[in-house]
Amino acid sequence: MNRDACALAIDTHRHLDWDNLRRVAVFRALNLGDMLCAVPALRALRRKLPSAHITLIGLESAVPVLQHFPGYVDELVIFPGDPAFPEKPVETAKLPGFYQDMQARDFDLIVQLHGSGPRSNEIVEAMAPRHWVGFVSSQAAATPGRLMPWPDHLHEIHRYLALFNYIGVEANDDDLGFASNAQDAQRAREMAVGAGLQPERTIILHVGARLPSRRWPAVRYAAVAETLLDEGWQVALTGSPGEADIVREVESALTDRVVNLCGNTELGVLAELLRMCRLLICNDTGISHVAACVGMRSVVIASGSDVKRWAPLNKDLHRVLYAPMACRPCAYHECPIGHPCALAIEVQDVLAEVHHQLHVGGG
Repeated sequence: MNRDACALAIDTHRHLDWDNLRRVAVFRALNLGDMLCAVPALRALRRKLPSAHITLIGLESAVPVLQHFPGYVDELVIFPGDPAFPEKPVETAKLPGFYQDMQARDFDLIVQLHGSGPRSNEIVEAMAPRHWVGFVSSQAAATPGRLMPWPDHLHEIHRYLALFNYIGVEANDDDLGFASNAQDAQRAREMAVGAGLQPERTIILHVGARLPSRRWPAVRYAAVAETLLDEGWQVALTGSPGEADIVREVESALTDRVVNLCGNTELGVLAELLRMCRLLICNDTGISHVAACVGMRSVVIASGSDVKRWAPLNKDLHRVLYAPMACRPCAYHECPIGHPCALAIEVQDVLAEVHHQLHVGGG
């Protein structure tokens, strides 16, 4: 570290001179849905600092998000990981060089958008910026205009907007937004035609999630799909390449009656496909935020997650099913007690919300 701890403590209390912030970084080393929830905050930062060079310190999964929100960030620096964070394996050999590079950049400001924990703040401090702002875990550690107590009661989108307002940046627009891209739209249309899909009759099922603890059972997704197929709807399955096994499990139960698009829909094409089709049924994972971006109706089955923090904001477009449990929110990779939060949601519960959404959406 090129400044001692005392100097950092002093910097933390200085007034931010927004007119002279030229080299700014945002630390948010999280995945797709988390990045989409940060888009309104990044937009507010760019409006405040139109001429600054803004660096996102994040993960490879941020690349497609930044591609579809050009202008908010000038550069992505890949974070090598940290043992406290589960999002990626730690690239230990790269850590010394990473911190040396960050210190050498002499950032005027780093915004900690990674969460409330002290480890996030320690990581930002280790980059030795002139100033840093973010969340702290207690009121006692707060500094007006700089370090905000973690607002546990707020939605993920709103808590980061609240941070920017706290530090003097006007941030009141919570619209995610996702501008239509002609090339992506054409590819989505070609994909639908090639698969024999009629978008106005197509329901998308996204049955995967990064954590098994966030997945509703595949057999129940298959039962939902079977009912919808029998009613005359078309069903298409989407997912990342890493979710191919669970997607095939659903597909095999339906004897070739569904279209498997798993691994073939990068973010822009996926967004345009959602924009075209009738409804999304999914777990509480990144695709639910993509649907929110494009205004597609959805039914979200939330297993283990903190619904208050992560559910889409528009409760009319997005119906969220979840079972209150003392163990929510869950931090386990796999549930150790039999997954009661997922099993409490029955097939008929999901179908009732699906039929509601199809009815109000003109189905």
